[in-house]
Amino acid sequence: VTLGLLPGAGGTQRLPRLTGLMPALDMITSARQMGAAEARDLGLIDAVAPDDLTDAAMQMAERLAGQPPRRTCDLPAPPADPDAAKALTATLARKLPGQIAQRAAVDAATQGLALPFAQGMEVERAAFRALMDSPQRAALIHAFFAERAVAHLPQIRGVDPRALDRIGVIGGGTMGAGIAAACLLAGLDVTLIERDAAAADTARATIAKLLDGAVTRGKLAASTRDAILADTFRTATDYAALSDADLIIEAVFETMEVKHQVFAELDRVARPGAVLATNTSYLDVNAIAAATSRPADVIGLHFFSPAHVMRLLEVVVADRTAPEVTATGFALAKRLKKIAVRAGVCDGFIGNRILSHYRAAVDAMVLDGASPYQVDRALTGFGFAMGPYAVSDLAGLDIGWMTRQRKAATRHPRDRVPVFADRLYELGRLGRKSGRGYYLYDGGKPQPDPELEPLLAQVRADLGIAPRDFTDAQIVDRTMAALVNEAIRTVADGTALRPLDVDVVMLNGYGFPRWRGGPMHWADAQGLPQILAQIDALAAEDDHFWQAAPLLRDLVAQGRRLAELNEGPKL
Repeated sequence: VTLGLLPGAGGTQRLPRLTGLMPALDMITSARQMGAAEARDLGLIDAVAPDDLTDAAMQMAERLAGQPPRRTCDLPAPPADPDAAKALTATLARKLPGQIAQRAAVDAATQGLALPFAQGMEVERAAFRALMDSPQRAALIHAFFAERAVAHLPQIRGVDPRALDRIGVIGGGTMGAGIAAACLLAGLDVTLIERDAAAADTARATIAKLLDGAVTRGKLAASTRDAILADTFRTATDYAALSDADLIIEAVFETMEVKHQVFAELDRVARPGAVLATNTSYLDVNAIAAATSRPADVIGLHFFSPAHVMRLLEVVVADRTAPEVTATGFALAKRLKKIAVRAGVCDGFIGNRILSHYRAAVDAMVLDGASPYQVDRALTGFGFAMGPYAVSDLAGLDIGWMTRQRKAATRHPRDRVPVFADRLYELGRLGRKSGRGYYLYDGGKPQPDPELEPLLAQVRADLGIAPRDFTDAQIVDRTMAALVNEAIRTVADGTALRPLDVDVVMLNGYGFPRWRGGPMHWADAQGLPQILAQIDALAAEDDHFWQAAPLLRDLVAQGRRLAELNEGPKL
């Protein structure tokens, strides 16, 4: 199902005969891995060898010799459980909206098992063939191969990474603690630097809690957690404690002044050859590297929060970053079981740069009359994991406010500023952390706030904007046109190496629906001429924001698709 298919060759008919219907449907629809002992208990396998596999297999072969073959198709179909199957279908519709493979598998199993085996196989085959022809299968297979292709960079082919055993982390806040926990869970030694002993103790407690969570989920043994906290994790307040670190990652306040101070100090204490990494989300990595005497050792490693959970890592390659340093960034991602994507230096790199245009499009619609709740509903209906205004509340409206303040001096006079977002911030409505942002949070669950629409109406009146209505389809079309247009620009200027790199970033860091394959795959499926026509039509409304990327025009003129660019430039 992760590839948009169901288990063919009788998977939906044979597995339930071995395990029972609902355990089989759980395995098929979740695609989860299971241990050998659980598989044995469910009846999926006959036995588990505790020690010598060969010896156990020989003994089983001797027991089975001379016995008639056991054909799964001859086993009786398990009893039907229509209520449980119906409940599972409802759960899948709620948790995986828009996805068809899981529900097709449930239907094939429940319908087929009510028939003789041969006819059940025909039901399954018809369902499989329908899925083979679906756009979702193509999208999910594209995502699967794209996630494997992003690691293949010509510039690091044959380049050995540097040592990667001792990690330094500067800053023990949410991001720094998450990075440290990810490294510890991967078996790396970590030294974390904080400004004082109290902050260091707080960071240690935060990381211990994250490790406790791994124990609870069965990902880490309690004894291993104890050993990590006793032996491989250290905190300190003096940068000198990082003198033997192989790679040092800063996760401090997001201002260039603070970054310069940190990297100047790292330049003084870090050993020769140590990799110096910044976790900045937006700032110029070239400017950060300039604070050191060794810019070849500096790289951006943009983790996503929570860093011990999110799989994406943008590896930001600065102008003077050495190839072996880039290779080390990718090696760290592999060690942490993350997906690394190479990004160039610009404001926001790949993901946040694209996100800024996505946000500009939805903010403009809210200024012009759309409700934030309608925007969120339309985009989650498209398949995004969360709507943009729910995301703002989760991150904190102070984050967006600080970003706008940072960009204010260089903002184009025709850029449309989301004044309503500034107004909410000024009222102390910071999102979940304050109990109120775009939504109200009573008991943690977001609820629409009746005070929001009057506030928006006042902002529109102050700006002289006559509000108008938008359909959900218009919201999706405008948002996706803006997102795709800027994504194409990132490929054109080399920030993203290939269209597939954009897809992997947006799928793994920004909640883009996996079953649509990523924005670039989606754009090809929609048709680039259609997207260009939408942008040109919208230019009549705002010819500053709605300017089609030159590469988009070129591709349409040449009758080409974005997928044709996935070979990428030879770095």
